[in-house]
Amino acid sequence: MPTIITAIILGLVEGATEFLPVSSTGHLILAGHALGFVGPRADAFEIIIQLGAILAVVWLYRGLLWRVVRDGLAVAESRRFILALFVAFLPAAIVGLLTHHWIIAHLFTPAVVIAALILGGVAIIAIERWRPAPRIETVMQIGYWIGIAQVFSLVPGVSRSGATIMGALLAGVGRPAAAEFSFLLAIPVMFAATGLNLWENRRLLSGSDALIFAVGFVVSFASALVVVRWLIRFVSHRSFDLFAWYGPGDAPRHRPVLDRITEVGLTKKDEPPSSEGGP
Repeated sequence: MPTIITAIILGLVEGATEFLPVSSTGHLILAGHALGFVGPRADAFEIIIQLGAILAVVWLYRGLLWRVVRDGLAVAESRRFILALFVAFLPAAIVGLLTHHWIIAHLFTPAVVIAALILGGVAIIAIERWRPAPRIETVMQIGYWIGIAQVFSLVPGVSRSGATIMGALLAGVGRPAAAEFSFLLAIPVMFAATGLNLWENRRLLSGSDALIFAVGFVVSFASALVVVRWLIRFVSHRSFDLFAWYGPGDAPRHRPVLDRITEVGLTKKDEPPSSEGGP
């Protein structure tokens, strides 16, 4: 059984990386392997700490979310928000449903993950250099671009938050708004995935693990609160270039670990949209 220290470390990893444009699940896989916490119970633990991270976004944006729930489709602003989330969610949901087993069978390899890290960094740099100036677009157009971008996060090693943020930038959305939309889009995506994963892994949940799971949940929640607030301030004045260089720079160092993980059958898919932030 993992120790409290292991739960704290993995909770920090999840909270720190889930909404950054880096591979959160990739980091959890590497950290879990390094700490010796792998297998079915580790999978269940990851579900719990991902729930902690997404609840941090729910807490931070509780005012907006309450207004949307209260107003529903009756108020134009709430209606546009709901429509944008739905349009952005749909492409990856459809593609993921159709290709889920093929992706597991063919893309869970170190080569794919390393290539995704490198190409993801190149894509961030290119989009930051040549993205269109912020402009007014329709909700459908913005949601469409972000939804198409999120399809790329089905590939292991591609950050969900990174893909959606870059899609928003291509749609002419400013950096802070792009990051915030990525956070909000994560709520239905991750709640759906977490609920499904909890149900499928319900037999792995045990009262003896309650303390470890609770510690990881709280640490993930708290660290995600800090990171989301920090990222909004950061991108208000700077580009995403820092994260672009981080992925390719780390890729060669991860190769030996990824090879070992693959050998023992532990490689997992990175942040499916029906599972980063990927921000």
